[in-house]
Amino acid sequence: MRSDAASNRRRVLEAARALFVSRGLDVPMATIARHAGVGVATLYRRFPTREALVTAVFSDEFAACSAIVDDALADEDAWRGFRRTIESVCASQAHDRGFNDAFLSSFPHAVGFERERLRIEDGFAEVVRRAKAAGRLRPDFDVSDLTLVFMANRGVIGDAATAPAASRRLVAHLLRSFEAGRGEPARPLPPPAALGLGRPYPAREG
Repeated sequence: MRSDAASNRRRVLEAARALFVSRGLDVPMATIARHAGVGVATLYRRFPTREALVTAVFSDEFAACSAIVDDALADEDAWRGFRRTIESVCASQAHDRGFNDAFLSSFPHAVGFERERLRIEDGFAEVVRRAKAAGRLRPDFDVSDLTLVFMANRGVIGDAATAPAASRRLVAHLLRSFEAGRGEPARPLPPPAALGLGRPYPAREG
């Protein structure tokens, strides 16, 4: 790829990422081209469909998500693998809201995107199955509940300043409710986020 073509591609990807995160995946392609400083025809030569552009923008995130699932499946402790999967994915959401929208979307005509997304979903299903088989995950948990978890997490990360703390606390609450037959003391919740209403008092010593 010529240096100018490579520069155009990089600018398109940077502009698309920023706009996808701030405005969602439906932002017009013409707007992306304008923010990237390239013509619409140039954008479409590199990325003939929106799906192709979304796939390219979030390729690193899909790889990271795949690695999270692979690590969970390699963990001998099925519950720890399940817990870390949710914690890691939700932490990623708190830092990159655009990827959450991309993952929860379905682009049936983007073969690479859909193949990777379905592979991750299959991995999630196996993580859930293993945790249930180990007797640590409540039997009425359904793999589709993971989507509810990620959607709920998406709902508490609107403010970048409080997103990480709010996400950690939500996830800790949810994991407590998912665990079955807990034979150990409950893990302490992370500190609450300073969200305004209900602002916590400083923790007391002792």
